[in-house]
This record gives sequence, structure tokens and C-alpha cells, in this order.
Amino acid sequence: FLGVMPAYSAAEDALTTKLVTFYEHKKDSSVPSHQAAVLLFDPRNGTLKALLDGSVITAKRTAAVSAIATKLLMPASAEVLCILGAGVQAYSHYDIFMELFSFKEVRIWNRTKENAEKFANSVDGAVRVCSSAQEAAHGADVIITVTMATTPILFGEWVKPGAHINAVGASRPDWRELDDELMKNSVLFVDSREAALTESGDVILSGAEIFAELGEVLQGTKPALPEKTTVFKSLGMAVEDTVAAKFVYDSWSAGN
Repeated sequence: FLGVMPAYSAAEDALTTKLVTFYEHKKDSSVPSHQAAVLLFDPRNGTLKALLDGSVITAKRTAAVSAIATKLLMPASAEVLCILGAGVQAYSHYDIFMELFSFKEVRIWNRTKENAEKFANSVDGAVRVCSSAQEAAHGADVIITVTMATTPILFGEWVKPGAHINAVGASRPDWRELDDELMKNSVLFVDSREAALTESGDVILSGAEIFAELGEVLQGTKPALPEKTTVFKSLGMAVEDTVAAKFVYDSWSAGN
């Protein structure tokens, strides 16, 4: 796939578009599934101001949004973090979650165990490699799914009541990471209703009802409900790339 994600922010005085390729590399796992570039324009005259590494921006901003959702929705005194998947997003999520939260235990599972072990050996901090997704998810307070799965790899019967799940993978309308039981028995938050209803197989195929957009919780128009089992379905929004690209450009400009 080749995706084009344009956005304009008057507040940031920024006009961008992200070009992102998405390939399933079933034979060559050394190549990232997502590769991207962000073009930053001057909104006054359309001049190209900068070309930025969109892969880094995508990894960082996606993890940042998951962290915001987790801060709002996770249960009080959360102690166990579970990561399902060991790719680029697993690393970016781990980095920001370790910076912002105080988990006593971190677990990881990946279909290719060698990649999970590589992850555990390369990050700062202790990470327990689990032999199954069920083992990793059992009793976890916060679960992050960052996989290339096309059918469910996380099931409601495994999930602790009151847990919070950040569902980041399965970005196609016919792909799943979470089963129907989990989707229907959780309070569902999304970044964009419009996107979730057209792009997310987890939402479309389960028929789960969307409770709120994350922005509505931030604005105080919808409650967070951290005492409930919650799912945040992340698909990514172009405006996140715009804000991130402008932040990077302004920081670079200030140093020059």
C-alpha cells in the first residue's frame, strides 16, 4: 500500500503531507513494514520547507498517543505491562511507557520468539519473554498490541477485568487483533470515529459500539472510565504528523 496523509493546522501554522508505504515482508523481516517521509510546506506560499524521516515521526507520535490514552484509561496502580509484537512500534511504545509510567513487570510475546528475545536483550530494563500471548496477557493491567496479525491474537477470556488495551495493529478493514468478546465487553475509545468505521477490522467486524474519541476525553466532554475494561483503537491521524513535524522543524531551526 501507498498512503497519502495531508493535513493543515492553523494553530501550528503548518501544512504537511506524509507518504507512507506499507508492505508485508513475509520473507525479509529486516525491512520495516512501514516506511515514510513527511513533507513540511510553508502554508503561506506552498514552498517545501523540509523533508523529514516519517518513520521516526510515525513511531514516536503513535506511541505518544497510546501513552496519552493509557494515562487517561489505565486502572489505578497498574503494575504489569504486556506488549504483543516486537517490531518498531514495540520499541517506541516501550521507550515512552518506561519514561512515563512505573510498571513493576514488563512482558513481551512475539510469533517469532527470537525477535522477542532480541527485544528483551536490547532494551534497558528487565523484560520477560513469554511463550504465548495468553501467558503474556494473563493478569496484565495494560496491554499493547503492535502486531501484523490479520486474525485475533488477544482474546477477552484472557484479559483481566479493568485492564486497558492499546490496539495499534490491524489497520485494514478485514484485519483483526482482538476478538469479538473483548471488543464488545470493553468500553471502546478511538482516535477518529470516521477512520475506525472505515479502516479498523476490529471495530467493523465485531460491531462494537464506539464510546468516545480520545479528543473528547481530553476536552472533558466524555468520561475516561478507568475503572472499566477499556480499549483504545489507534489508527493514526495526519494532524499528529503535522504537529510532530513542526515541532522537529522548529527545534532544528532554533539550533541553527
